[in-house]
Amino acid sequence: MAAGPVLVDSSFYIALARRGLDPLHALAAQALEGDLAICGVVRCEVGRGIRSEGVWRRFQAFWDVMLNVPTDNRLWTSVEEMVWRLDRQGLTLPLTDVVIACCALRIDAAVLTFDHHFSLVPELRVVSTLF
Repeated sequence: MAAGPVLVDSSFYIALARRGLDPLHALAAQALEGDLAICGVVRCEVGRGIRSEGVWRRFQAFWDVMLNVPTDNRLWTSVEEMVWRLDRQGLTLPLTDVVIACCALRIDAAVLTFDHHFSLVPELRVVSTLF
């Protein structure tokens, strides 16, 4: 796994759930090895797809003990600058992915993801496995 914190992207949660696996169980072991991070965009993307209130509350409790990257004005300025630079390079990434990437960069975290968009973000460390 990457050195330092790891921000877990929505694609990780969704891919494991679609395979019938519990993403929180997979992440719990990693949490013993290092800090896991979350941001509001990931919480909302994943949370909206959870059908059971009990499961949603379980995810909320797990997310509440992860490092939370706030989306304050400074972060939005970083997002604005990044989308402007990427667009000028001909790279139009989904805004939610850029927000998540900027959150990771803010805390010098890698992004745990299965989404190829993140590999297009300069200086962002991207991982696709837990161990």
